[in-house]
Amino acid sequence: MKKSVNIEIALTHVLTRKKQTMVAALGVAIGVGIYLFMNSLSSGFTRFSRDEIFKNNAHIKIYQNDEISKPIISRFSNGSTAVIVNPQITTLSKKIINPEKLLTLVKSQPFVTTAISQVSFDAFYYRGKAQLRGTGSGVNIGDYNTMFNLEKYIVAGSTGALSNNRNGIIIGSGIAEKLSLGLNDNITVSSSFNIVKVLKIVGIFKTGNSLNDQQKCYVNLSTAQQFVKEGPAFVSTIFANTPDPEKSEIYAKEIQKLTSYTVEDWKTTNADVLSGDKTRSAMMRAISMSILLVAAFGIYNILSSTISQKINDIAILKATGFSGKDIIQIFVLEALIMGCIGTVMGLLLGGILIEIMSNIYMGGPVGYFPITFELDLFSNSLILGVFLTFCAGFFPALKASKVDPVAILRK
Repeated sequence: MKKSVNIEIALTHVLTRKKQTMVAALGVAIGVGIYLFMNSLSSGFTRFSRDEIFKNNAHIKIYQNDEISKPIISRFSNGSTAVIVNPQITTLSKKIINPEKLLTLVKSQPFVTTAISQVSFDAFYYRGKAQLRGTGSGVNIGDYNTMFNLEKYIVAGSTGALSNNRNGIIIGSGIAEKLSLGLNDNITVSSSFNIVKVLKIVGIFKTGNSLNDQQKCYVNLSTAQQFVKEGPAFVSTIFANTPDPEKSEIYAKEIQKLTSYTVEDWKTTNADVLSGDKTRSAMMRAISMSILLVAAFGIYNILSSTISQKINDIAILKATGFSGKDIIQIFVLEALIMGCIGTVMGLLLGGILIEIMSNIYMGGPVGYFPITFELDLFSNSLILGVFLTFCAGFFPALKASKVDPVAILRK
């Protein structure tokens, strides 16, 4: 019975002070809405950043790292030490020994979904006197397309045409534009090893990343091996993808146990990008949380003011048998009513902002604004909004529960 009375008293306070109730709820609504929107925005940009990374970067790569020259004999029998003055990178080949065996071993791991081999080389593109510098990748185009979905970015020709033409090449749209080249045209390509070839353009891709579009090309594995003056067994890099890229560090350590070559996960390769993502996310969370805390303080101030004005009523309630727990329940219920109204309004506000922004076309590689509805963010916003309003109501209520009715009534 007393519980229903507590609820009735809380509702009476809320309904008789409609203006204050709406101001408090509006404050919570703005806080929750901004919190939801900014965290959705941060999540969207992080997801976009990941997609950009994985356009041509695998979760794990295996390669022969540069080595610094060192003495053949580190210490002589008489105790003196051999010294190299001005040590430099050695001129040893970047070749992976027996790559087919290593590739098969990597593919056999239960956490590897796909794995491919690649030959990288520095490329120079010519048309008449015009020259561009870039990079080339020799791949099995079918396997490469399975891993990176290159076909998605093809704007002319197809990836399949490369596998059918040993002297074919797929170039970026920036190269095609600068050299005024199109599909089925010939392009002269040379490498840093002074190997020159005339190749037929069988495909043109556009990823939206200017660095790739203006410099990158793809050729068959055998063609790339000729560009670097190596035989058919030469491979410079092995790429591997896993079911969960977030666990790539763990998987990389497992693969490292299988080989002496350098095994590097995508997080290590793109540490600077990830650092920027974390900084942006932390800033957005801090700003949105600050707004939400300000809204919670609004409820705190309103309840504190209500308690000060209703101090005689509280004393009468306690004198007539209401306990401190009942007083706490009454004012916490008031806070939760205002907080729940504000939180629901905030979720609607955040949802509207997300819907509006998701339909704004940004152009370039971004396309439409990278923001979507994410159920976990809505759940987090709901829980956080209710929790903060509970805290905002609990502390004034705790103060009210300690009121001495005798001392108040004497006054």
